[in-house]
Amino acid sequence: MVMFSKPQFDCASVLALVLAAAPSLVNAAPCDIYQQGGTPCVAAHSTTRALYDSFNGALYRVSRDSDGASTDIRVRSAGGVADAGAQDSFCAGTTCLITTIYDQSGRYNHLSQAPPGSAGPGPNKNKYDWLASATGAPVTLNGQKAYGVFISVGSGYRKLVGNGTATLDAAEGMYAVFDGTHYNNNCCFDYGNAETNSVDTGDGHMEALYWGGPDNSPWILADLENGLFATDDRKTRLPSNIKSRFVTAILKGKPQHWALRGGDATSGGLQTLYDGRRPDGAYQNMQKEGSIILGIGGDNSNRAQGTFYEGVMTSGYPSDATENKVQANIAAAGYAAAPLTSGPKLSTGSSISLRVTTSCCTSSYISHEGETVKINGVSSSSSDDLKRQSTWIVRTGLGNKECFSFESKDTPGSFIRHWNYELRLHHNDGSKLFGEDATFCPQAGLNGQGNGIRSWSQPTRYWRHFNGKAYIAANGGPFDFDAKYVFNDDTSYVVSGGWA
Repeated sequence: MVMFSKPQFDCASVLALVLAAAPSLVNAAPCDIYQQGGTPCVAAHSTTRALYDSFNGALYRVSRDSDGASTDIRVRSAGGVADAGAQDSFCAGTTCLITTIYDQSGRYNHLSQAPPGSAGPGPNKNKYDWLASATGAPVTLNGQKAYGVFISVGSGYRKLVGNGTATLDAAEGMYAVFDGTHYNNNCCFDYGNAETNSVDTGDGHMEALYWGGPDNSPWILADLENGLFATDDRKTRLPSNIKSRFVTAILKGKPQHWALRGGDATSGGLQTLYDGRRPDGAYQNMQKEGSIILGIGGDNSNRAQGTFYEGVMTSGYPSDATENKVQANIAAAGYAAAPLTSGPKLSTGSSISLRVTTSCCTSSYISHEGETVKINGVSSSSSDDLKRQSTWIVRTGLGNKECFSFESKDTPGSFIRHWNYELRLHHNDGSKLFGEDATFCPQAGLNGQGNGIRSWSQPTRYWRHFNGKAYIAANGGPFDFDAKYVFNDDTSYVVSGGWA
């Protein structure tokens, strides 16, 4: 008989009674709670806060693109929140990448740039995956600013050979806090246990959390290799009823048995999404290998996207009661969204033009000729056609309402989007992909003038003019248009009223 239970909700009132009976656990951090439950953390990753009450070290490391210098971002105090102010000071006037996410457990299971795998190479130098922007996912925790890890398509982190992580059919548990609004339907935005050689070595060689799915229906699933599972049947999908901005996702497995749980990371209890037998076939006798992945599949499948804030992996199969206490701690951390824009404000519905600030071209503006977005010199004596081609209507972001999209004045219904790293003018087809590609988050100009226009879906990349054409460019990436030379000037634009 299949052991399967319908999704059930653990009443918040019951959880409150449990916590009231054990107040010391309310104040304990997640790994303290797991330790007290007999299932200690063997990996603990977060760029936002300490996951042990006593942790007083570095959470992650950032690299500054202007000069290649690096620094560790620590907690403000033992058991506290990341020192985002230290990062902001270090990265002022330039861009930064997250190079390492440190393991707080003491087992040195640090996550770093993922290498190529059997699913294919990464897009970065030496075929590695992209690194995440250090500022792509700002949040607050009880009012204190921090940054998550915004995984764009092509990005990923990995610890190839884990220390103390479960192998073969050994019991383990894991949780992660994700952005519930950031996902796609591709493979694979994972966090958890995977192959140690970045190669698909067969069914049952992984046990990792997955967040993603079709438009408006993301799921918490288990990636067990060559299958994403909601139950013991790979084809079954349960209706997604987790719609929160911040999501707690939980996966745990032991011989012949596994479970999925989830909930709103800011309040309430956990839903049990599945609790039952392993899928048939090789999954009956798991062959876990113990690598740790973030944002990719076990074979470096890197076409997914998502945002990670914190997560752990345990030795042993945690009890529901332990996980309920962890969920209470996560909710008490007070995750909340933070602004995605900075610099001079834009107003939706306004008509604007964007003037180049590079010394070569200060009379040029972002314009278009057909689908090609480029810069053109514009003045009061220019043709009406050119003035219209250089004027844009500011719209609420098609892919994220906290940012903006730019509709062509002379081609209504067409928007600037990125397409293979070029900026193009395309008609809005209404798809999730188009909306995200056409959403940009203005930042204070890197050269101190106006705005930099940063891609929402690729936040390491900004609008840049290069040899007359416009791209989304990274500061020192692998392409010609990523050159560091005058990057800050080429990516800063003064916004004025539209020419037309």
